[in-house]
Amino acid sequence: MSVKIPGYMQSVFVLLTLLLFESCSVRQQMEKNVGRFIKDSPVLNDHVFGFSLADPDQNEVIYQKDADKYFIPASNVKLYTFYAGLKILSDSIPSLRYIEQGDSLIFWGTGDPSFLKRRMQGDKVLSFLSSSSKKLFFAPGRYAGNVYGQGWAWDDYNEDTQAEITELPVMDNLVAVQNKQGKLYTDLPYFQGALSRDSTMKGKGFTVIRSTKTNEFNYPPAAAPNDFMQLIPYQTSTLITLKLLRDTLHRDIELISRRMPVNAKTVYNMKSEDVFREMLLPSDNFIAEQLLLVYANQFQQELSGTDAIRYVLDKYLKNLPQKPRWVDGSGLSRMNLFSPADMVMLLKMIDKEINNREKLFNMLPAGGQRGTLKNAYPKTDHPYVFAKTGTFSNNYNQSGYLVTKKGRTLIFSFMNNNFMRPIAEIKAEMARLMGYIHEKY
Repeated sequence: MSVKIPGYMQSVFVLLTLLLFESCSVRQQMEKNVGRFIKDSPVLNDHVFGFSLADPDQNEVIYQKDADKYFIPASNVKLYTFYAGLKILSDSIPSLRYIEQGDSLIFWGTGDPSFLKRRMQGDKVLSFLSSSSKKLFFAPGRYAGNVYGQGWAWDDYNEDTQAEITELPVMDNLVAVQNKQGKLYTDLPYFQGALSRDSTMKGKGFTVIRSTKTNEFNYPPAAAPNDFMQLIPYQTSTLITLKLLRDTLHRDIELISRRMPVNAKTVYNMKSEDVFREMLLPSDNFIAEQLLLVYANQFQQELSGTDAIRYVLDKYLKNLPQKPRWVDGSGLSRMNLFSPADMVMLLKMIDKEINNREKLFNMLPAGGQRGTLKNAYPKTDHPYVFAKTGTFSNNYNQSGYLVTKKGRTLIFSFMNNNFMRPIAEIKAEMARLMGYIHEKY
C-alpha cells in the first residue's frame, strides 16, 4: 500500500535536500580551493606547518593539513589558560584570602595578577587592607614553585615579558625606569638606590640591565633619551614583597608563619572578563602565569601552576584529539606541544562556553584593528579575524575565528614552526589566505 505524502511535506523535503546539497557543495569547493592555495604557496611550503579549518555551526572540518601533528604553540597556550579560567573562576578574581583574629588581620596571596597591576585599576584589595583598623600580617608560603616556568629562557630575565612568578605579586613584579629632566628614576622608590651608571656598558641604544643575581640596575654612561622608559623584572623575595606593600599601603605589615585555614574568607578584585581580555589582547605573559596560581587556589591549599594544568586537563580536556604537552600558562616555554586539531576543538569549547560571539570577539585581538593582530592584517574598522597569536623566533601561529562575507563563522588554527624567512612574510601569506576565505565564502 502506497502512502501519499502531502504536497507541503514534499516541498520541505526538496528544500532540505537542496540546502544539504548546497552546504556540501560549498564545503567541498572551499576544501578544494584552500588546498590549492596552500599547495601553490612557496612561502608556506618551505617549512613545517599545520592548518585546520572548521565550521562549528555545521560541526564539520573543512580542511586539514597535518592538523594531528604537534607544534610549538608559543602564546597560543593562553587560549588554554583562558578556557581554564572560564571553567574555574566566577565573575571576579579571588585576590586575597584572610582571617580576622582578635586585633589582627592575617592574609594570604592567591597569585592574583590584577593586584596593583599598572595597566589595571583594580583597587578593592588595596582599599580593603588600607581601611582595616586591625594589625596586618602577611603569611607567605602558599607558593613554593620556581620563579620561572619550566623551559623558560634564562637570558630573557631582563625582559618585561618574563617577570617572576609569586604568590602575591606587586606592580607586575616589574620596576619602571624612566628619564625625568635628565635623571633616571624608578617608579618604586625601594629600587632607586640600586640604579648606577656603568662605564663599561657600550653598544647601540640606551638600556638598563639588571644583574642576574641581585637587584642592581646598571645603565650606560651616555645620556638617556628624553622619552626613555623601560620595564624590568625585579628579583622577588618575601622581604621585598613586604617592603613594597608597606610603601604602597603606608602601613606597617608584619610576617607571620601560619597555614591558611580552609574557612579563610576571600576578597575579590577585578572582573575576570577584564583580566582575561588584558591577557589576550597584548598577550600578557605575567597575567597568564599568575592566573594558573589563582586557579589552584580554587581547589587546593598550595598554589601550583603544574597542579592547575593537571587539574584542567583531567577534568575538562580529556577528549582532545591529541594529548597535549602543556607546561606553562603563557607559552614562554618551547616544551609546550599542541596540535592544530587540539586548538580547533578548544576554540569550539570556548565559543560554546561564552555563548556570545560578539562578547568573545571583543576579548580577542582583531586583524587590522587591535591587539597583536593590529598590524598583521590591513587596517580596518570591520575586522573579520579574531584570534590569538603565538610568536617565537622561527615560529608564528594564529588560532581563532574567521567571519566570512556571507556571515559564516569558521574556526581555524594555523601553526608555523621552523621557518627561516622573515616573519613578516609568514604573516602576510597567512593574511592573504584568511582574506581569500573571507571574500569567497
